[in-house]
Amino acid sequence: MTVSSTALLLIDVQASFPAKEYWVESLADQWRPRQRALLEAAKAQGIPLVRIFHEAPGSDTPFDPAQGLIRPLEGFADSADVTFNKRVHNAFSDTGLQAWLDARGITRLTISGIRTEQCCETTARVGSDLGYQVDFVSDATLTFPMTRHGVTWSADQIKARTELVLEGRFARIIDTHTLINDWQTPRE
Repeated sequence: MTVSSTALLLIDVQASFPAKEYWVESLADQWRPRQRALLEAAKAQGIPLVRIFHEAPGSDTPFDPAQGLIRPLEGFADSADVTFNKRVHNAFSDTGLQAWLDARGITRLTISGIRTEQCCETTARVGSDLGYQVDFVSDATLTFPMTRHGVTWSADQIKARTELVLEGRFARIIDTHTLINDWQTPRE
């Protein structure tokens, strides 16, 4: 792996999420230090930061630009090399992300952000299908419990399921510490 062909995707780390009823601050508190460490390491290695925002105009939700929450989540206003706004779950379909990456010779994507099983997983799948090598930094993604048919799935269960379906098919599952060490290890 060469860091010169890598980009860090910061997906949906935006002020919209704390306004949602499912936001769990204790889960966010566990995620923040890993996301921060990843951002700092990418900056130190000269890895471009690609910020992705999700928006849903006219929805009258926290994702409606009229609500004023399509902005970085507090503590994550780092300067990005480029920002794309999307209206679908993956960061490719309705943005210029692929053209931007290809113009810079980016072949490896590092996926981080909010929500693990939605926009992060979907972006990893599409990125892989487009031919990018994908590092899915699961502990630098954030999600929340979900309930279906009376059964509640914990955030940890959702992450484990995401790791299961991505590993070896669409992405390399890696933790923040190991990836940062990879970035800092000189290559011959």
